[in-house]
Amino acid sequence: MPKSAALAFALSMAGAVAANVLPSDAEGSAGKSAFDFTFDRIEGGELQLSEYRGNVLLVVNTASLCGFTNQFSGLQSVWERYRDDGLIVIGVPSNDFGNQEPGTENEIKHFCEVNFDIDFPMTKKVSVRGNDAHAFYDWAKRALGTANAPSWNFHKYLVGRDGQLIDAYPSQIAPETRRVRRAIEAALNASS
Repeated sequence: MPKSAALAFALSMAGAVAANVLPSDAEGSAGKSAFDFTFDRIEGGELQLSEYRGNVLLVVNTASLCGFTNQFSGLQSVWERYRDDGLIVIGVPSNDFGNQEPGTENEIKHFCEVNFDIDFPMTKKVSVRGNDAHAFYDWAKRALGTANAPSWNFHKYLVGRDGQLIDAYPSQIAPETRRVRRAIEAALNASS
């Protein structure tokens, strides 16, 4: 086979492989937004992210027994500061890292209210990584890449008014830092 024919064949095969691989990836994230996902509320009932359409979301996987648990104070502070401007903070308890969220939903809710006066929406406990990850987290990982997926508790996703992911912040970046606040402010000032 001449080199040009071999190259053409290789390129066509690569295209065929891409055609078979990309649509399955795309089905998981293309055309979707955060507003396509639903969680269960910690107190019961559905928490449809679509009810927050047009708002900016800060979605954070939380844990009660973590070294970062004090970030609940920062999350509540950011929520109080920006909620009237359209920010919704959503706490997503997860026991995926170090067994640091072993409690029941009632225990988690009580802990957050008593220790941090939390009144932003919280979900029931879910998995945020691996094969059992909640669909929102699977979508976020596909959209922003594995490097931006939760690797510990208090990983934060910022979602724009259009429902698209803006950025991810690892556990070490507190919610009230200048970096996160500026990103929230920019998202709140952007039109959808």
